[in-house]
Amino acid sequence: MVKHDVPRNCSKHFSVTAPPLCPVTLAGDAMKDPDNRSQIHRPITELAWLALLATCTKLLLVPAYRSTDFEVHRHWLALTHTLPLAQWYSDETSPWTLDYPPFFAHSEHLISLFAHLADPTIAHLHKGLNFSSPSFILFHRLTVIASDVILYYGIYQLTRNVRFKRRFLTWALVIGSPGLVIVDHVHFQYNGFLLGVLLVSLAALEEGRDLCGGFVFAVLLSFKHLFAVAAPVYFVYLFRHYCHGGLVKGFGRLVVMGTLVAGVFVAAYGPFLYYGQIQVVFRRMFPFGRGLCHAYWAPNFWVFYIILDKILAFLLAKLGFNIQAPTASFTGGLVGDSSPFAVLPRVTPLITFTMVLLAIFPCLIKAWKDPQPRMITRWVAYAYSCGFMFGWHVHEKASLHFVTPLAIVAVHSMEDARHYFYLSIVSCYSLFPLLYEAREYPIKLLLLLLHAILMWFGFSSRFSNNTAAKASQRKGDKPTQKGSSGAVSRDGGFVIGWTGKSYLLGLLVVETWGQFLHPLLLGSRLPFLPLMMISIYCAIGMMYSWVWQLQWIIKSH
Repeated sequence: MVKHDVPRNCSKHFSVTAPPLCPVTLAGDAMKDPDNRSQIHRPITELAWLALLATCTKLLLVPAYRSTDFEVHRHWLALTHTLPLAQWYSDETSPWTLDYPPFFAHSEHLISLFAHLADPTIAHLHKGLNFSSPSFILFHRLTVIASDVILYYGIYQLTRNVRFKRRFLTWALVIGSPGLVIVDHVHFQYNGFLLGVLLVSLAALEEGRDLCGGFVFAVLLSFKHLFAVAAPVYFVYLFRHYCHGGLVKGFGRLVVMGTLVAGVFVAAYGPFLYYGQIQVVFRRMFPFGRGLCHAYWAPNFWVFYIILDKILAFLLAKLGFNIQAPTASFTGGLVGDSSPFAVLPRVTPLITFTMVLLAIFPCLIKAWKDPQPRMITRWVAYAYSCGFMFGWHVHEKASLHFVTPLAIVAVHSMEDARHYFYLSIVSCYSLFPLLYEAREYPIKLLLLLLHAILMWFGFSSRFSNNTAAKASQRKGDKPTQKGSSGAVSRDGGFVIGWTGKSYLLGLLVVETWGQFLHPLLLGSRLPFLPLMMISIYCAIGMMYSWVWQLQWIIKSH
């Protein structure tokens, strides 16, 4: 059993008693195994070389597609550079109003200081509107590349004490994530450093440093509030794992943790409360009027709900019922304040909030009954999966919130590896519509293919028969029964079943239709059909991933 009364040294206990599906192998395992000890040397040097390779690749993407997010973030740094803090969230100079939490706004202000030196027009509130120049593009690309240092630090903290093969494979999966490259370094956003902050928090919790983990998570929420989906998991876990030891001691720890977290939020929102702008800040951060779905439907549960509504409306209309068509366009993919449903009940933000909480509930029960640090990464990933599947106005890019943590646990069992193999491919493919220009098509296709090849050979090497046998002997595990989901092939290596192969082949069919057959057969008719097919088909894969994670959590001990 996990010994909760020694939180700072918990790694020594987990490495001895961890089950076969243990999400992390910590320093205690390395110290007891001479082979491990010889393979944990100089992790920083190894990571630096991999980061350098990734940086060179990202620099090649500087001239790539320029999304509207370039102007969004340029305007944010311009308004934080030009206006006083009290006007940051009320300014309407541009339609791209500031809607991220205060710490992110402060980071934009910090970037604006360098932008003003590079080109004063970038940081000018009015002259910089819709500004585009080679220096502007290069500057913004470099800021994203530089911010990835936080991602490298986070993945280093999580894997610094594991064996070389597992550590390097994990690094390659996270740093070389094609979805992260597409969203951050082609489309343009700052997800890498935010995910790095999340990984730093998870690393602290896995090592038993609960105060640090809670503090860093509070900082993360002050950068991007959408990460708050995992807040219930953090609260239950920290309450049970950190605030234990009797009534007096537990209450004292609760006060310490609460004071620390509250201090972060006071630092973030206190100035806006002082200036009477706190309501404006929250209205910007939670624009529920944008509707249930994004223009391009994220592949989640609501895709099936929308399609069912359209099918029912079509059938009832054929039967003679008077069905009023909704204002929102189906083929255009636009969903606004009006209900996009003709037959099924209208979905409100409260309904989606309730569904997310209900979906997370089994995980909260596990965290309450047995708050194990070695499980926290998996629990947090599941929470973000629930937010993605059932949340309000979910963007397809939000899949990175759970795909990235699941890369950490993917190297610990064949079952986890197979699940991550499917999920990461589906997640990356669902991001393809972000890059719709023809010149970026080879880039996104090559990124996905290289990632799939990396996973195949990496997992094959990790889970060869010899490697699996040695791991079983070292941990004293019982051999896996034939036909189980955790088995390796007779010849060794990574295996996926016919069902998985058939589903992945279906992705090729969907892509072939969208790229070649639809223009040939339908021309300009039904322009949203290819996007709808991607959403529906990827939603099937995402739903499988959510069910798989839920099943794993329920059955875990």
